[in-house]
Amino acid sequence: MNPEPGVTHDVLVLGGAGVDTTVYVPELPLPYADTYAVPPVIDRIGNTGAGVALGCAALGLSVAFADLIGDDPQGALIRQAMRGVDCAWGRAEAGTRRSVLLVGPDGRRTSLFDPKVTPGERLAPELYTGVRARHAHVSITDFGRHTYDDLAGVPVSTDLHDWNGRDDYHKDFAYRSDLVFLSAAALAEPEATMRDIVERGRAETVVCTRGADGCLVLTRGGTARAFPAAPLPGPVADSNGAGDAFVSGFLYGRLRGLPPEQCVRLGARAGAHACTVPGTHESPITASALLAP
Repeated sequence: MNPEPGVTHDVLVLGGAGVDTTVYVPELPLPYADTYAVPPVIDRIGNTGAGVALGCAALGLSVAFADLIGDDPQGALIRQAMRGVDCAWGRAEAGTRRSVLLVGPDGRRTSLFDPKVTPGERLAPELYTGVRARHAHVSITDFGRHTYDDLAGVPVSTDLHDWNGRDDYHKDFAYRSDLVFLSAAALAEPEATMRDIVERGRAETVVCTRGADGCLVLTRGGTARAFPAAPLPGPVADSNGAGDAFVSGFLYGRLRGLPPEQCVRLGARAGAHACTVPGTHESPITASALLAP
């Protein structure tokens, strides 16, 4: 991709790096027992911002990333895993975000998330305002809602994950982003929520993922369209990170000037790849694999 005059990066990602402790369990939900013997427990880089940043970088996009992490072993793990991305770090007073992921034999997961929130904590503007990106992706960390004014003139996306369409926490992100991703997992009427995001906010496109059922896409002035999931290239290993991979693939297509339906196809292929690879954030799909016939 030829850089535009004055542009330093294709994508700027703000917030959302953490460490996932993955535990592979015999079934979900896990019945109560005093002790389970499990395969080796693994610490990996995780959380959505890191996943999108690493996914976009693997696709050949130039990526800048800014976040708050702790001066702790988990922060050191993140710095090491993100060494191939142009990163700017601030100190998180409460330490680095952590998740414990219980992953069943079918790849489904339950996430126990510790966001390490410090009330009033902010991402210092000097960590990211020097970046001139073609696109920005804002994670739904609390400080992320305060970055929008600094991103004027830059198309912004966000991922609301399993928002129920009602909780106030997500609304700043939903209504101030140009491209909104979310999951249908907690939505009784996904299309109604998608239309609300468009009507009350500035979004031109809303993408609602539905796992094996594919996704819905609503563009401003249009009607919601359904798209199928991509075929899995192998057995499901771990669904964690599939949504972040979808976002990365979609953004890759968008920055190539492709229409939404082709962006969806690329996102779906990236998401399908992610389901078959343990530790998706460490092994994201490459552009050659994504674009293969």
